[in-house]
Amino acid sequence: MPNMQKLMQQAAQMQAEMQRRQAALADEEFEASAGGGVVTARVRGSGEVVSVTIDPAVLDPDDAELVGDLVVAAVNAAFAEVAKAASSQMPDLGGLDLGGLDLGGLEGLLGS
Repeated sequence: MPNMQKLMQQAAQMQAEMQRRQAALADEEFEASAGGGVVTARVRGSGEVVSVTIDPAVLDPDDAELVGDLVVAAVNAAFAEVAKAASSQMPDLGGLDLGGLDLGGLEGLLGS
């Protein structure tokens, strides 16, 4: 039978590590561009858009919709970088050592 105090300590350590990683990710900035680099967006892992840079050459008064589409594409690509960074940082936290605890078939769902 696993030691419940040990399990609780492991869970608390995992939670603290996840919170540390989430805080670090929230402060990190990510950048992506669209339209061959004519629009660049910088975002934070917290979800804040930091900046959008537009090459003046792409500003056509007759096609303002194009710039909007490029901004959306650049921002979405930057947030995709955030998601990629988050998924690469979170899965290696490890799991709880359930050492023989009968979970009635739930063990596989918990990653053990």
